[in-house]
Parts: sequence; structure tokens; C-alpha cells
Amino acid sequence: METLLFLFPQFNYMAPKEEAYFKMFAVEDFQSPAMKEDSSRQKDKERKSRLSLFLTKSGSHENVSPHKKTNTPTSNISPETALQWSDSFEELLKHTDGVETFSQFLRTEFSEENIEFWLACEEYKTIDSETKLLSKSKYIYAVYIESEAPKEVNIDYNTKMAIQKNMEHPTRSCFDVAQMKVYSLMKKDSYPRFLHSDIYLRITRRKGPGATMFRRRSRSCVFNERGESKTEPSAW
Repeated sequence: METLLFLFPQFNYMAPKEEAYFKMFAVEDFQSPAMKEDSSRQKDKERKSRLSLFLTKSGSHENVSPHKKTNTPTSNISPETALQWSDSFEELLKHTDGVETFSQFLRTEFSEENIEFWLACEEYKTIDSETKLLSKSKYIYAVYIESEAPKEVNIDYNTKMAIQKNMEHPTRSCFDVAQMKVYSLMKKDSYPRFLHSDIYLRITRRKGPGATMFRRRSRSCVFNERGESKTEPSAW
């Protein structure tokens, strides 16, 4: 208010009602376009900082995942169950424990935003209320899609722009293309590494104390007393 009175000293003589009405206007209304743009950018940065802080305090993906985050100890997962996850990436995602274990692995690679985004999209497509759909779409966009988002996923520019346009009138399919791209990235890149990771090998009892080591049998060449060679199977 003091800034406005400095800019417009004539308003020092306003009546109470006029003063109350004048206060309804933001200082930005009297700023130049450049000042407004700087102010808008600053507010946007502050909003993203608050959002990032909120996500940090609230945990990883419990707020966006359709699966309740249980933090199941890996020791409680049977090797037989875990071995099913190696059948395919689709099979892994069918198991709640599989999703959580895969999420733990992605955290070690600092790419947990991929599975979180995929889960958020799965939940998003089940929303019936138009009001909730609009609110959720804005949340997903702010957290995972827009530039410098707290958990921005790696998608191409055209896909990002298409989503941005759809934010005016979001539909249940507005994130489908981005979700498929992230899914493909996890399947082709992260999933194979997960199957060879320590966290997975320990669950399947293939690594650690008492683990059974599977070795491929080969044939080696040896010589008998007469100098004749013969092959014997051996393990290595």
C-alpha cells in the first residue's frame, strides 16, 4: 500500500471505502510489463520450491501411487515370487512388492520419478470426477512435466508441448503418450539392470551368504598316460 501511495500521492486523501477498494488492486497492476514478467518468474520459482519441499517432506511416491506404499522388507519376499518378476517387465508391475522393490532400485539410480510418474498416470485414468481429474492433471503436470519440475521426467519437446496444450481441457488420455515413453524407457533401460542388481539377486538368493551359485558347465581337454586326449566336463 505504501508503494502505491508513493506512486500516486493523491490517494493519501482517499475515504475509507475508497481506500478499501484501492487495496483490492495488486501492485503488479501498476508495474511495467518487464516488472510483471520478473515478478511472475519469481513467484513461479517460489511455487516450485514449495512444491519440491512438500514432496520431500511427504516421502517418495505414496501420494501419487495407486498402490499403498508398505515398504515391505525384501527378506519377507520369497525367492519364488521374485523369480516371477524376471519373466517380463509387465509381470513385475503386476506385483505390489515387485513395484516397490523396483522403486527402491530406481532410487539408487536417482530415477525414481519414472515409476512414480507411471503410477500417477495409472491412478489418473481411474478418476471419475471431472473436478478431481482437473486437479490431478495440474498436479501431475507441475510435478513431472513442466520444465524444471521437481521430478521432471525425460520426454521430448513435442510431447511436452502437447500435454501443455491439453492442460486447458485435460482428458483421461492426455498423459498417455508420455506415460508410454517413460514405460518404454524403464523396460528397455532400467529393468534389465534391475535383474542384475544386488537388491534383486539377494531376494532370489543368488547373491550373499549361503547363495547358490549357478555355473555353466564346460568341457576341458586332458591327456591320459598314453598321451591321448579326452574331454571331461567341468564347472567354472
